[in-house]
Amino acid sequence: MTDSTDKALPAGKPRFRVDGLDLFRGLALFAMATYHFAWDLELFGYLDPGTANHGWLKIYARSIAASFLFVAGVSLALAHAVGLKPRAYIKRLVTIVAAAALITIATIFATPDAFIFFGILHAIAAASVIGLLFLRLPGLVALLAGVACLVLPRFYGNEVFNTIWLYWVGLSTVPPRANDYVPLLPWLGPFLIGLGCAQLALRYGLAARLAEYRAGDNLLTRVLRLCSRHSLAFYLLHQPVLLALLWSFAQVAPAQAPDPLPRFISECEASCMRDNDAEFCTKFCGCVTDELLSKGLFNGFVAGTITADSDSRVNVIAEQCTAKALP
Repeated sequence: MTDSTDKALPAGKPRFRVDGLDLFRGLALFAMATYHFAWDLELFGYLDPGTANHGWLKIYARSIAASFLFVAGVSLALAHAVGLKPRAYIKRLVTIVAAAALITIATIFATPDAFIFFGILHAIAAASVIGLLFLRLPGLVALLAGVACLVLPRFYGNEVFNTIWLYWVGLSTVPPRANDYVPLLPWLGPFLIGLGCAQLALRYGLAARLAEYRAGDNLLTRVLRLCSRHSLAFYLLHQPVLLALLWSFAQVAPAQAPDPLPRFISECEASCMRDNDAEFCTKFCGCVTDELLSKGLFNGFVAGTITADSDSRVNVIAEQCTAKALP
């Protein structure tokens, strides 16, 4: 650390809290809960299939994920501003890894077809390890590396990454099916940008000035601070609570049976895109849907009373639509 950085730190406080950062993290937690509530409404049939993964809700979800990773990068820089504290660092890392493993195990049983193998907690854990490489480098280096992480996946992808063992990198050409997928690229980007911003703030004294500021003390700020300081517990508990509340409500006022057509198309495209590109899958699934409807097979196929084994027309439709969808 340079002299200017040492002077920027509050005297006698090698680690300090920035109240504004706590409040921002608390707001991000509640934003995450509102998005997951929309996802739960879709799960219980109160919203159309695919609602939570399209349009402004998709942008909302990505903004929330970016904010968590940005704050995690800032926190790493502030917590170890005057030197790495191995015990505190390892304790935090082990806690996050254990929570990420718990999420993976739980979702393997709950949603085996779309379990979470590399979600937001996995990304934070991996980024926290990589962040150590930048902890003693100039903040500008972390900023530039963060921007590079954001840009690289837009220009490069390779089929070699299309496997469960390498999907976590983020350079696959076909996205995997998972309820929460936050690969290292591009999501390491917000983390390193947060780390770099915090390093520059420490160097030029801005962090010390921010640490002196405290927002008003009222019910809202007290709740935000409490949730922020127990963010991992909030993350692990909020979904079971929301699901329990919605399940209870559904027993009294169940959602109307949804139109099977959008769900069928959505599930068809999701399954197809495991091995094919989006353009092919859109054409293929649209063709299959039209053919099943025109031949009166759709309802039986969706209900499972008609299958490829029981009715040869299903295989014929699949072959015809494959030929039509190919370039």
